[in-house]
Amino acid sequence: MQKVVDSILISELEKDLRIIAHLIKQKGREILNNYPITTPQFLALQWLLDEGDLTIGELSKKLYSAFSTTTDLVDRMEKSGLVKRVRDVSDGRVVRIHLLQKGKEIIDEVIEKRQQYLLEVMQEFNNDEIISIKTGLNQLLTKMTNHRENSLSK
Repeated sequence: MQKVVDSILISELEKDLRIIAHLIKQKGREILNNYPITTPQFLALQWLLDEGDLTIGELSKKLYSAFSTTTDLVDRMEKSGLVKRVRDVSDGRVVRIHLLQKGKEIIDEVIEKRQQYLLEVMQEFNNDEIISIKTGLNQLLTKMTNHRENSLSK
């Protein structure tokens, strides 16, 4: 039996997700105003924290930015003591961007404040409701990731 998905419901869900993403992004920018980094730098530092050392090319793809733009971004972060360039141990021709302690501390603080914001907003939710939201979002994320990977491999 095939499920029929209500297009109006999907439309409303897309709008809700878009507004939620916008509000989280807006709050994130407010939090970043208290730190010596820009939004693109924050995103780059987050990728480095999540993925480990990356080349400029790999980081460019993650950020959806031009190689030259990412190089400039890394130059500024290196001057600020947030990252450093290191030679790959297995291939000395490859240079990777390494997250330094100062960069990690900033990311940890900003993420903690973003999580605190979410905690404040969700204060009236009970744990079962939060688990239900998290479960649904995880399922959606998995499906979207699989769909993207399948689309790229075709």
